[in-house]
Amino acid sequence: MRALRITLIVVVVLAGIFVAADRIAVSFAQDKAADELRSSENLPEKPDVSINGFPFLTQIAGGELDDVRVGIDDYTASTEGAGGDGAAAKGSTTIHITDLNAQMKGVTFSNSFSTATADSATGSARISYAELLKAAQVQSVEVAPGVTAKVTRLSDGGNGKIKVTVAGTVLGKQLKEPITVLSTLRVEGDVVKAHADAAPKIGGVPTPESKVRQITDFQQTITGLPAGIHIDQVSAAPDGVHVTVAGSHVHLAG
Repeated sequence: MRALRITLIVVVVLAGIFVAADRIAVSFAQDKAADELRSSENLPEKPDVSINGFPFLTQIAGGELDDVRVGIDDYTASTEGAGGDGAAAKGSTTIHITDLNAQMKGVTFSNSFSTATADSATGSARISYAELLKAAQVQSVEVAPGVTAKVTRLSDGGNGKIKVTVAGTVLGKQLKEPITVLSTLRVEGDVVKAHADAAPKIGGVPTPESKVRQITDFQQTITGLPAGIHIDQVSAAPDGVHVTVAGSHVHLAG
């Protein structure tokens, strides 16, 4: 009996040592991966990296991690904005994407964690209305003789739609009340598009719909996301535009 008790004690102690070593190893790996990701993506702050699954050491031995979660508070992507129907291109700029969270499956890596690639990824992110406004027509444009208009604000329109607020002038006089229209958001490839459900009249003056849509409609091409990640769906919400992202063969580092 004594021998059995001693054996059990030894097994428990060894198991405890293995668990402790496993947790130390995963903590080191998460920290190293976060450093590499920050460097490769030029992030202002160190991202959160969580490697799930136990034991970690056997995953390392197999050269593949089952489940890795990545959280980035502020990610700067490249953009190219344009007015309605692709007109009035504004040129390339940048856009801040916040609360970018992704779940990576089947992550293979080098021994130093300097390179890592995920078989698949899903996640979410958010774009503020102030950031999306960069793509809209915020400079006054003549939509009819003596009639000008520009977008002044973007906000939540409810039911997944975006509300576009437009200010107009008629014969040099500012309209007393701004015009608002509801727009539907959609994504095509790496382009987020806002299309007004109905083109409004500016000050009651008949204006060509194509001219008005140069104001109300706009699009934002978003590039520079982590390699392999693309925008899947977009929807307006009170705190901004919610984005779902997806990808395959996603390069986390290297």
